[in-house]
Amino acid sequence: MLSSIAEVPTRGERMPQQAMEESFASRVALVAGARGNLGRAVAHRLVARGATTVLVDRNGAGLSESFGDLAAAGTHLLAGDVDLLDAGALAAVVAQAVARWGRLDIAINTVGGFRAGEPAHDTALATWETMLDLNLRSTLALARAVVPTMLEQRQGKIMTVAARAALSGGAGLAAYSATKAALLKLTESMAAELKSSGINVNCVLPGTLDTPENRHDRPDADFSTWVAPEAVADVILFLVSDAARSVHGAAVPVLGLS
Repeated sequence: MLSSIAEVPTRGERMPQQAMEESFASRVALVAGARGNLGRAVAHRLVARGATTVLVDRNGAGLSESFGDLAAAGTHLLAGDVDLLDAGALAAVVAQAVARWGRLDIAINTVGGFRAGEPAHDTALATWETMLDLNLRSTLALARAVVPTMLEQRQGKIMTVAARAALSGGAGLAAYSATKAALLKLTESMAAELKSSGINVNCVLPGTLDTPENRHDRPDADFSTWVAPEAVADVILFLVSDAARSVHGAAVPVLGLS
């Protein structure tokens, strides 16, 4: 399902002055997982800064609920019911964006998942496959879809979202940590491969996101130490801005007070 969305307001967060002033008005940005908490924050930031956006999510109804009331403008695409692991569906979205605007400048994957609690040897293979799909294969699939266009353009920005758990394993976190660590190494490898072609590939490492779902699951936690999705979105926007044009293969921790 492809339709249009218009600009949306968003609340401001403090960022370096150069990044705050930079306009994205001439750029086309794809956000995968746009229905999620972080995806929505990133999408709102991009649109508020003038970007043309392609918002992709497998939850078409949820995507329409979040952005469907903004369908009047023709400068944005809303692509619902798209599974990133469906190469044909994802390629069709990218092709439509390029056909309409002639370019694709930014690709940000906010898709990911969390499973924990079991030791590695007791973790079901199905859980490992789910973590691989959400935390690694989704980014690889997006890269396969967007990199050819960026190579033709000789420029582009790709952002991935790993986690602090990518840096060290922990009890009960094997599948999650291992797949996030693999994503980090995928990011570093793509950065090394693509930087000479004008393509920046970078990563953020968020701490626990302050979301309604996490508050529900951990009601006794100190929410003040968690990081707001909007704060992570601000770092992502900096890394896809011209201010970060010389940054390749970075993994930036965004941990709040945790």
